[in-house]
Amino acid sequence: ALVSSSSSLQRHAIASDCTQLSRAMSDPSDNELGNEEEDETKANNLADPEIVTKYRLAGDIATKTLAKLCEMIVPGKSPLEISEAGDAMINEACAAVYSKSKLEKGVAFPTCVSVNNCVGHFCPLKDEDGPPLAPGDIVKLDLGVHIDAYATQVAFTLVVPNADGSAPTMANLKAMDVIKAAHDASELMQRMFKVGAKGSEMSAMVEAVATSYGVSAVQGVLSHQSKKHVIDGNRCVNNKPTVEHKVDEVTFEANDVFSFDVVLSTGEGKSNEQSARTTIFKRAVDQTYKLKMKTSRAFFSEVNKRFSTFPFTLRALADSRAAKMGVVECVNHELMESYPVLYEKPGEVV
Repeated sequence: ALVSSSSSLQRHAIASDCTQLSRAMSDPSDNELGNEEEDETKANNLADPEIVTKYRLAGDIATKTLAKLCEMIVPGKSPLEISEAGDAMINEACAAVYSKSKLEKGVAFPTCVSVNNCVGHFCPLKDEDGPPLAPGDIVKLDLGVHIDAYATQVAFTLVVPNADGSAPTMANLKAMDVIKAAHDASELMQRMFKVGAKGSEMSAMVEAVATSYGVSAVQGVLSHQSKKHVIDGNRCVNNKPTVEHKVDEVTFEANDVFSFDVVLSTGEGKSNEQSARTTIFKRAVDQTYKLKMKTSRAFFSEVNKRFSTFPFTLRALADSRAAKMGVVECVNHELMESYPVLYEKPGEVV
């Protein structure tokens, strides 16, 4: 198996094997199902160099965007400004590739800027920005890019420096421990990603690393398998297994693609929603409902045309004010899945 990653900043890994795939035989009555399975296998066969090229191109754009955003992590910058810049960079870079083709490309996950005890998914609207960054703040950047619906995601954590660029005095000394622990666990996860390895082994490793640094793995965080059009597949690895958060065992196979998400905290590793508005949603493609409100129907129509199966931010809609109203009925009737903004206890660092 070849374990590859476009950058040390990139948390997307591909396990590939160039072994020729055998074509399964089926009864005539199973032809339709067999064709669907064959099409899905073909669309996710990493023996096809064109598919690997699209993954790597998406990863390259994501990594370069992340590097540029890291330069914006300075005192006075707002989360909104950074988030908008990230999405704009992604769309501009994607527009420059496959320019003569009509294939889908762009943001696979909106740029999130989650500070200090915010676990993730903070992607504010224009009138709901967070406080400007201050020296010593711990900032987590998170974004995704897709080319022809093959998506990669990247994430990075860094400390806001002083105005002169020097290192700030840290109020919470455990912040350095949790950052180093998350880095070590992420590096180990990529090295463990081999054919035959098990997800439970990764979960145990994350717990062991967290314990060694005196920090906690955050509950409810999953590392998902990715496929074409699918950013959060059913096969996944648990960041911290608990009675409330259980997943089926995963044994990694050739041609698997996973996005590894390692999230650690100086606190207990338990998160909850607070006052921040949820702004990131994804179409639930297996659900149907006849919407009653005109604003809801307009919102739903625009989402289907522009965002396909990937998460999007309400800020990206033509009218974000109308989107805030239209999304409510869609969520109430399970046409949209939400990505709530989650927080640890105040004073902790994630």
